[in-house]
Amino acid sequence: MNQKKLSLWLKAIMIGVGICGLIVYLGILPNIGSYLKDSYPEFSAWHWPWMIFLWLTAVPCYAVLVLGWKIAVNIGNDHSFSTENAGLLQHIAWLIAGDILFFFLGNAVLFFLGMNHPAIILIALLICAIGIAVSVAAACLSHLVRKAADLQEQSDFTV
Repeated sequence: MNQKKLSLWLKAIMIGVGICGLIVYLGILPNIGSYLKDSYPEFSAWHWPWMIFLWLTAVPCYAVLVLGWKIAVNIGNDHSFSTENAGLLQHIAWLIAGDILFFFLGNAVLFFLGMNHPAIILIALLICAIGIAVSVAAACLSHLVRKAADLQEQSDFTV
């Protein structure tokens, strides 16, 4: 697979993920929230705080997609191992870590305000563990891309 084809695949995957995210954040979550609000009137006061909280968690996710798109463009231009890609991956790692921290703290605040269930906290911890793993993987990939870019730059000057 050449660089252009890989870049196109990455872009297609990112478009697919973005569309799936829109379906989840604008379709599924509001429907679930409305169902819970209608089925359990005692939880109706929780609906809007939770919806706003969940929608705010989407912002860094779409920022990551924008940065991933830039990486895909660089790969298509045959600049896979560049300091720019390493920096973009580092930004992605920090965005994911920040989103996970916001998600964890938001769940804790909603729990202490009496707007969260302990079972949701356990599910949130699982989501946080997965997010931390992805953030660490992005940081490691950033480090490796930076090392490869340095090696490539040294070999370009040698030849």
